[in-house]
Amino acid sequence: MPAEVYGEILRKAREAAGLSQAALGELLSCSESLVGLIERGKRRPSKGFTLAAEAALGLNGELYGLLPNTTVMSTPTWFSEWPKVEEKAHTIRTWQPLVVPGLLQTACYARAMLSAAPGATKQWIEDAVETRLRRQAILGRVVPPSYWALIDECALIRPVGGKEVMREQLAHLLKAAEQPNICIQIVPLDVGATAGVLGGFALAKGDGIPEHVYVEDVVRGTVSPREEMVRQVNLLYDAIHKWAHPVHVSRRLIREVAARYEDR
Repeated sequence: MPAEVYGEILRKAREAAGLSQAALGELLSCSESLVGLIERGKRRPSKGFTLAAEAALGLNGELYGLLPNTTVMSTPTWFSEWPKVEEKAHTIRTWQPLVVPGLLQTACYARAMLSAAPGATKQWIEDAVETRLRRQAILGRVVPPSYWALIDECALIRPVGGKEVMREQLAHLLKAAEQPNICIQIVPLDVGATAGVLGGFALAKGDGIPEHVYVEDVVRGTVSPREEMVRQVNLLYDAIHKWAHPVHVSRRLIREVAARYEDR
């Protein structure tokens, strides 16, 4: 790895964020001296340091790509625009009828989901998991986007990866819900059919960019800023939202379902 290049990118990003080495060290739970050594190319950064630094500084793989023996999975052409939209968004809203949203998945849950893909190889799965975790870095930035997630109760009871994976995943949801920028609401099963039962989607707004929508499909998804499509998906989101439990009830339900996995 070109340590000097890594250090220079880190320094410029830190200064652009208006942070001292000490302030960045505090954010990353490391010492000021370690930040200085890495910026001068005198210390090899770890993968954990790199992911944390990218999240804190709003980077998108500039440092991670310099680490040895790491690759970032190439994304399908139709999806490649969405991570860019997420990076620029100040508000992201999503609905998921079957699984936990990607930005809230643990590594084990994501790995179990991706393993179900026909013909998935171990390397493809690990690359895809790493790519998904890197996208999650936006939620840990100094100024993160507001993230509003509507999740069907079905996603809580579907035992993706087994009980241990689900216990970890539900605990992760509860921890995420404590963050002031993240709102998680559960749509109960006894609602029956909802406007979004046939598929998940996400909406993203950002300063200087039109609102975009990402609509999932069984084979491929669609990313679009088209006003008519965005309007229709906004209507869907509002129609689903009216059936969602309040935040405190949603958290209680997540805890109740998590307890059931403890008993199995």
